[in-house]
Amino acid sequence: MSDAVLSLPRRPADGRPAAALARTLTDTPVMIARCFRRSRRNLDALLTSLMLPILLMVLFVYLFGGAIGTGISYVSYVVPGVLLLCAEFGAGRTAVTVCQDMTGGIIDRFRSLDVPALAFLTGHVVASLVRNAASTILVLGVALLIGFRPHADTAAWLAAAGILLAFILAISWLAAAAGLLTRSAEAANAVTFLVMFLPYPSSTFVPIHTMPGWLQGFATNQPITPVVQTLRGLLLGTPVGASPWRALAWCGGILLASVAVSAAAFRRRTT
Repeated sequence: MSDAVLSLPRRPADGRPAAALARTLTDTPVMIARCFRRSRRNLDALLTSLMLPILLMVLFVYLFGGAIGTGISYVSYVVPGVLLLCAEFGAGRTAVTVCQDMTGGIIDRFRSLDVPALAFLTGHVVASLVRNAASTILVLGVALLIGFRPHADTAAWLAAAGILLAFILAISWLAAAAGLLTRSAEAANAVTFLVMFLPYPSSTFVPIHTMPGWLQGFATNQPITPVVQTLRGLLLGTPVGASPWRALAWCGGILLASVAVSAAAFRRRTT
């Protein structure tokens, strides 16, 4: 971590908005590069976040897919949801690394160099976006090998990518907030586990109408369902209805709340 610290010059604090913006623009690339280096050094966690979604997809397709009726091939049904799992596994890693920075002493060195909170957190979020992009490409490649056949034109692919990016951005900032609010890496990982559980009571793996009646209301009205239904419709060329707007509303709400909580938590932890 010292390489990232040494590349930041010591400078006097300046509370003017223009100076704060200049510091943020200067320090953000340094923080992003630091998080990339940190990801490369922690290969076991990186490989886990990349490979676990693929293993889950193969598990569901070949062990459970034959017993689940969806009206289409099960691999085509489940792949959009697995793309969301990629984001959630990556978010778990983000929460842990943010928490480790806050409790390991490195944040005190950054604050002594007047590194803005936005630059510090953006580094973690951008690293999460890149890790998730790599995981998404791997999942799609394996899915094509085992029978996934999308029917999307260029516009649908771009729309699906936009929805997925919005979800990854929201979940990454949520993970950053979790890392700031918790006092240990284990607690941060436990908090993100609750988020990683959400795809299961949704339309990710089975149609909602096959669930018990008491569970259907929750499955229909939680954030994962409209996102996965939008991706499924766009990639398979089926109607999406109002799902894109519901998905964007959920992503926007999570993003705004997470950024606000992150800013407040960072101030509280560093003052």
